[in-house]
Amino acid sequence: MAETDKSAHPLHEEQWTAIRTHLQEELGDAAFRSWLKPLSLRRIENGEAQIAAPTRFLRDWVSARYAARIAELWNQMNPDVRSVAIDVIVIGGVAAPVSTSQQSALPTSNASNVPGEMPARGPYLRLRAVEEDIDDLSSPLNPRFSFNEFVVGKPNEFAHAAARRVADADNSVPFNPLYLYGGVGLGKTHLMHAIASHIRQRDPTRRVLYLSAEKFMYHFVRALRYKDTMAFKEQFRSADVLMIDDVQFICGKDSTQEEFFHTFNVLIDHNRQVVISGDRSPSDLDEMEERLRSRLGWGLVADIHATTYELRLGILHAKIESSGVTDVPQDVLEFLARRISSNIRELEMALNRVTAHATLVGRQIDLDMAQEVLRDVLRASERRITIEEIQRRVAEHYNIKLSEMSSERRARAVARPRQVAMFLSKQLTSRSLPEIGRKFGGRDHTTVMHAVRRIEELRQSDAAIAEDVDLLKRTLES
Repeated sequence: MAETDKSAHPLHEEQWTAIRTHLQEELGDAAFRSWLKPLSLRRIENGEAQIAAPTRFLRDWVSARYAARIAELWNQMNPDVRSVAIDVIVIGGVAAPVSTSQQSALPTSNASNVPGEMPARGPYLRLRAVEEDIDDLSSPLNPRFSFNEFVVGKPNEFAHAAARRVADADNSVPFNPLYLYGGVGLGKTHLMHAIASHIRQRDPTRRVLYLSAEKFMYHFVRALRYKDTMAFKEQFRSADVLMIDDVQFICGKDSTQEEFFHTFNVLIDHNRQVVISGDRSPSDLDEMEERLRSRLGWGLVADIHATTYELRLGILHAKIESSGVTDVPQDVLEFLARRISSNIRELEMALNRVTAHATLVGRQIDLDMAQEVLRDVLRASERRITIEEIQRRVAEHYNIKLSEMSSERRARAVARPRQVAMFLSKQLTSRSLPEIGRKFGGRDHTTVMHAVRRIEELRQSDAAIAEDVDLLKRTLES
């Protein structure tokens, strides 16, 4: 017999034992062992019999096929029991987590021809199957990542406008999906959090599910482990707004892509909003299935470009205003905006370090102090490799003119070094394929993709190319 919750009253334990014996006689040994033997009584509280199941799959199966009969038997055994709750909890063990309950009436239709399955008899009592709350699946939102805190400039104004349009929509879907992409630290996650927070504030009844692609895969793998994929599908496909951050994480993970593809389709077909972010455009997600890449580009694709000096300076002013710090001179802010151009995250970190040092040491902020405190950050920024530097080094190595990197010439003596430079640009910089293509005479991103693949192939088959690429890489990184 399954273990009984020690908090259950002895009389209730006897009643539960009698009910289980009755069910075993009605269903037969095989069905009883498969579906009802693993159940255990937790307690009876406020007229509700609370029963524990070890997995969501078992919980859902029992709820749909046997719960009405269990409720009827409880009511016959103890008239004070007016409802039954089936929770996912293992008494004295470990199971998939379960959160607070959410009531859901189960269908009253007769059972199908499944062996051992019984139709509901007698009065239909209120049943409750405990579900995992969608808030437990969703990642926490950073309250600082709001639209009010997002500084808009030319590089991000289109993405910001698209995000606001989705967040302000009243139960409508302006474009589906909205796909935001850009390099590290440019504001994709900020916009994702802002959309989710804004929708929840405007309409708390809408089910907004925000999480990273990595966490999506984690929940999917866990569902497979516990043989609970049906509950996984229901949880994700019941969202009114599904938001997946860093979708590039599932590139090359075929099973997760398959499940995401079907979840995506179901939500789109039911006119539910989907918002995705990635570090590349859908067409550049090389290890993503073609059908999924195509669907990610269905709606609106918005690129967040690298920051400009003006935008970085505006972000620093906004940061100071929101933090209440007033003693950072303008020349220090201009210095930071000019020297730290890689991403917003590094820029904010540098400002935080300067202000924290001033507070803890009691030193006035000036240009000399900022340079001293940020010595390592500035040195790393100076070493950052640019596409222009790669082009110059490759041209020198192969003894061709720098202008050939952007020319239309297709002779192998020029085309091969150009492909090597494109390959190294993809390897050593955070620039997207379209950005790289623009640096090579306005070439299309597919040309860059072809060059990267070609050099990868040649490195395996041509020792001279492999040696050239490795030497150039070491030289650029030194």
